[in-house]
Amino acid sequence: MDPASTPSADPLAAWRIAEAPWYRPIGEECAMFEAAYAHRLPVLLKGPTGCGKTRFVEHMAWRLGRALVTVACNQDTSAGDLIGRWLLEGGQTRWQDGPLTLAARHGAICYLDEIVEARADTAVVIHPLTDTRRMLPLERRNELVRAHPDFALVVSYNPGAASGLLKASTRQRFCGLEFDYPGAEDEAEIVMREGGIGIELASSLVALGQRSRRLAGHGLDEGASTRMLVRAASLVRAGASPIAACRMALVAPLTDDLALRDALAAAVEASF
Repeated sequence: MDPASTPSADPLAAWRIAEAPWYRPIGEECAMFEAAYAHRLPVLLKGPTGCGKTRFVEHMAWRLGRALVTVACNQDTSAGDLIGRWLLEGGQTRWQDGPLTLAARHGAICYLDEIVEARADTAVVIHPLTDTRRMLPLERRNELVRAHPDFALVVSYNPGAASGLLKASTRQRFCGLEFDYPGAEDEAEIVMREGGIGIELASSLVALGQRSRRLAGHGLDEGASTRMLVRAASLVRAGASPIAACRMALVAPLTDDLALRDALAAAVEASF
């Protein structure tokens, strides 16, 4: 018999975090998340792309000793994708829990990343899990899943780039934590630590990133994120020159506009 199908198998084994994800606290976000989790309050993370929201959730899941079921939402993500569906195998039907059902049933933290990108019906699905009911109706299976005592729901979105904001009726069900790019010193430490480079080069990358962010709304949708700066640092560590690394990790992904691309490339060359 397949061990995964036995009652003793851990249904959340694939979602458990084995090693501590490194995270640099910026304020009281860790303590506030722990306070929310102590009462199983749903949490909404707001902040720009690549500022550390996902790493924060991974760190907190490990810190709390909970499995983390993550869903990267997109325009095709539907309520059915979260809840589950009937599958046809060998002429028989078998129900397969979706990630939200799996987390609620067995007591994981469920993280819906960029929830505003998902279809509108997903908000209706999560509502019963975000109030005192803490339940998930599975109409397709005629089952009512009572959330495990350890279950918690976390969602995130980027207000600046979201195609549509969450409705007030959904937002008000959550406690909110706001994220932004760290200050220069903190961000340089993160880039140094994550990219494996020296602090001087990390500081130069951060300064370049901050210059690009000032162009947000003036031709660029968004400036360079902390994640992009870490990727540039990783390329340098792999042997690329800082200019070549920044062209690949920052300039090319940020824009297709020729004038903006040339302006960013000039800024890179001036920085190094």
